[in-house]
Amino acid sequence: MDFKKIYQEKLTTPEKAVKVIKSGDWVDYGWSAASPDVLDQALADRMPELENLNLRGGVILRQPAVFRVESPEKHFAWNSWHMTGVERRAIDGGFGYYTPLRYSEMPRYYRESLDVDVAIFQVAPMDEHGYFSFGPSPSHLAAMCEKAKVIIIEVNPNQPRTFGGYEDQIHISKVDMIVEAENSPMPCLGAPKVSDVDKAVAKLIVEQLPNGACFQIGIGGMPSAVGAMIAESDLQDLGAHTEMYVDAFVDISNAGKMTGSKKNIDRYRQTFAFAAGSQKLYDFLDNNPECMAAPVDYTNDIRVISSLDNFISINNAVDVDLFGQVSSESAGLKHISGAGGQLDFVLGAYLSKGGKSFICLSSTVQAKDGTLQSRLVPTLKEGSVVTDTRANIHYLVTEYGMVNLKGMTTWQRAEAIISVAHPDFKDDLVKAAEKMKIWRYSNRR
Repeated sequence: MDFKKIYQEKLTTPEKAVKVIKSGDWVDYGWSAASPDVLDQALADRMPELENLNLRGGVILRQPAVFRVESPEKHFAWNSWHMTGVERRAIDGGFGYYTPLRYSEMPRYYRESLDVDVAIFQVAPMDEHGYFSFGPSPSHLAAMCEKAKVIIIEVNPNQPRTFGGYEDQIHISKVDMIVEAENSPMPCLGAPKVSDVDKAVAKLIVEQLPNGACFQIGIGGMPSAVGAMIAESDLQDLGAHTEMYVDAFVDISNAGKMTGSKKNIDRYRQTFAFAAGSQKLYDFLDNNPECMAAPVDYTNDIRVISSLDNFISINNAVDVDLFGQVSSESAGLKHISGAGGQLDFVLGAYLSKGGKSFICLSSTVQAKDGTLQSRLVPTLKEGSVVTDTRANIHYLVTEYGMVNLKGMTTWQRAEAIISVAHPDFKDDLVKAAEKMKIWRYSNRR
């Protein structure tokens, strides 16, 4: 087959492509760094003539043009699988909504339950066999494409070509229309600020890592601090199996610490569901056979995670209460992110031979009025979402220490949690624990 000829036959303009979208449609925007650019702008230009449109995506790294149309709530709803700061502004604007679901379930949920009228997303340029790489965002895109009635791809030469094993590419025969992204730059994440608290927490975690450990880390100051310390440590033969691939993995790899030689599966490869970070990260991923871009129902499958010996899971939290309930998605009624794969990795890491799961957070946060507030609280605030139940938490880490809560009674874990709280709040937490009948007279004070 002459794939170049087929390419030219399917090539069109963004303006013509989005004409297929009509009021009432469900339109998928891909995922994270694969979200469309020129198609998004073309749809924004059409938006005044559309209504009751539903757009679906997640982990958006830059503000879509459709968010800037006048009175967006009158024309569409943004439905997110996992929200960033960009998407939280859509909630404030009255047109953004979150879909609660464990990230690992998305491919199956698409195949069994969802309708996709039109899918628009970015891909890397076509290879000689007619395949377009999903780039840094394989995630659930294969399942999404299987259900889409119309597939419009936006070819961006800046999208890195990644390698996986399956469901990491789409063939031109399955594509309805092609537009070109005019050399759109990759959306980059700025380097997170790393505080002294982040470094203190990271130090405690890194001390727990053995040579040959396989690990998952997320985004933010604490994971970045962990990555930097690992890169500077004496650790060897580490492996990566993660939901989100971030700059820290690149730094560890460049330091010669990441060989993957001890992994039980996918040996010598760094496995991820999607990637987002600096241009350094995208350059590292491009045509790099060491990096394995896989669907999220593989990377986040508890059975897969637990099959990797010495698996280490490192995740952030917003608040943790004295029962050990972890809230990582909201601060009270204020939505922040989403369920993601945190629970999958918490469970999978604990089931791993030699595995450990760490929930880390600073002991306090400064409120808008300048006052200091404890993030270890008697009970979660009204509206706070429980991401990890009290039965699932393993290690809890703050700058004041690390405690293993697995299997502890309510009075034991209340005592342990209070032991890593900020000193200014310990007495109040003890009083609250006594009131809630989870504090023994024999507990150390």
